[in-house]
Amino acid sequence: MMHRVRTTLVLAAVAAHVACQSPTSASDVLDVDDFVDAAVSPNPANASTDTGGKTYRVVRGNNQPDEVLPYHYTAVFTVTTSINSSATDDSVDLTFPVTITSASGKVEQASGGIVTPPTGGDTEHYESIILSSSGSTISAVGGSVTTVFQVWYTLPNGRREARLTEAIAMTDKTSSPKSFTKTVYINVSP
Repeated sequence: MMHRVRTTLVLAAVAAHVACQSPTSASDVLDVDDFVDAAVSPNPANASTDTGGKTYRVVRGNNQPDEVLPYHYTAVFTVTTSINSSATDDSVDLTFPVTITSASGKVEQASGGIVTPPTGGDTEHYESIILSSSGSTISAVGGSVTTVFQVWYTLPNGRREARLTEAIAMTDKTSSPKSFTKTVYINVSP
């Protein structure tokens, strides 16, 4: 009888603990695409072979000398990141200003806009920088930041067509800030 009472108390305690926690469902997840918009220009981007002599290093290992090779292509594009009116909904409830804390780029070889991962141990080589930005804070709903990126790259298949990804990380201004990342995809024409 004592065992049954203990089990009932433990189950009651677990049920009370679960009832006090916030619900966890897919609809409760903060979906950045609902309140952050991004416009890319041009999209698709155009790649040029005029890379300005920019190079990358390939580490060979096994007592082999490293190679310094020129990038094959470069692309310049603009991303305008803005916060729409959904940011003030109860489910999001951002506190302004929102600060862009970082932007990181990635290049993948593609065909027809579809990523085609390299095979046989080959990798894409790339570098992404910010050429200019209108700022790093968005002060209110409807506000935006415009950033110009330049990417240099060489793909294992030797082609120009690629899919570029810029991950733009942001944080709002509260005592316990909400952090989120807007992922922007840019196709590069063949």
